[in-house]
Amino acid sequence: MRLFTASVIVAAVSLGTPALGQAQGTPSQSEAQTPPAQSGTAVRSIQVVDVKDLKPEVRSKVDDIVAQTSEEDIQSLRKSIDATPEAATALNAKGLSSSQVVAINIADGVLTLITKTA
Repeated sequence: MRLFTASVIVAAVSLGTPALGQAQGTPSQSEAQTPPAQSGTAVRSIQVVDVKDLKPEVRSKVDDIVAQTSEEDIQSLRKSIDATPEAATALNAKGLSSSQVVAINIADGVLTLITKTA
């Protein structure tokens, strides 16, 4: 079930992948190397991006997705992140925790954790 939840959020967020990639710029210090994900997609690095740093059109899509996602699904996603040491480490490096993750995206081997602070 956790994999399904993450897939739903990933699929929805991936609509904004090109703009998301442009908004992120170069990989940050918070990248971490990871083994292949359970879904068969090889995750080579992890990035942490705050939703406020996204381009407005991508931010709008993320906000729409978050509004349609149940609290149970978000909690399941956050538990999956906590169970993945590399993801938790990437968040900790930015002074964040899984409780601030609102969505994820996986594209071209990069897992992007989209966070929302205050």
